[in-house]
Amino acid sequence: LLFDDVMWVENAQRDHADFVAQLTERGVEVVELHALLAATMEIPEARSWLLDRKIDANEVGLGLVDDTRAFLDTLTPRRLSDHLIGGLAIADLPEEFRSAYVGLAREGTGAREYLLPPLPNTLYTRDTTCWLYGGVTLNPLYWPARHDETLLMKAVYTFHPDFRGSTIWWGDPEKDWGRATFEGGDIMPVGNGVVLMGMSERTSRQAITQVAAALFAQGAAEHVIVAGMPKLRSAMHL
Repeated sequence: LLFDDVMWVENAQRDHADFVAQLTERGVEVVELHALLAATMEIPEARSWLLDRKIDANEVGLGLVDDTRAFLDTLTPRRLSDHLIGGLAIADLPEEFRSAYVGLAREGTGAREYLLPPLPNTLYTRDTTCWLYGGVTLNPLYWPARHDETLLMKAVYTFHPDFRGSTIWWGDPEKDWGRATFEGGDIMPVGNGVVLMGMSERTSRQAITQVAAALFAQGAAEHVIVAGMPKLRSAMHL
């Protein structure tokens, strides 16, 4: 988790609703990630594409691939998107989708108890992608537990009718980027072809140099300014 205390859910929901209302009153169209993902999962091709990548032997174990996929295929797009973000525990599988392998799987610990690990940090939607001068980056995030957040965004940008065909400047969540990590909280397009990037705990020089080169090569930016930042939690992002 990227927050240090238990969130007061009801208060956070009120604050969020107020923030959305303030934006809407000013003519800003607000789109919610869970709604975008649910709409994307209404598209059969998108649904298959994402589940093919989320439900395999490496993620859920060889004996549970078929049962888990069969259960998820019964869900409405909204219910499926809830599980893609909120997670799916072994205990969530109905009896008719539990093979003998469940007994072995129950002995797992930690994240292994989840067939789909929850992604609570999706509330920080600024980090997974960056819109920069007409195109977008699909960012490899610093913490491994957050990597699948960008995969959800790739599904949206690939299949949702409002975003399909978007120009991808850099990044792909299906690739291992090693130490090249890049988070939207460190990136600011300041105008006139200039992008300010914070080199921080979460955004590495390995990624910054690649993104800058990609932007220059595609004529998306003229200048990239890199701000060195303390590698401290208190200076987490630009």
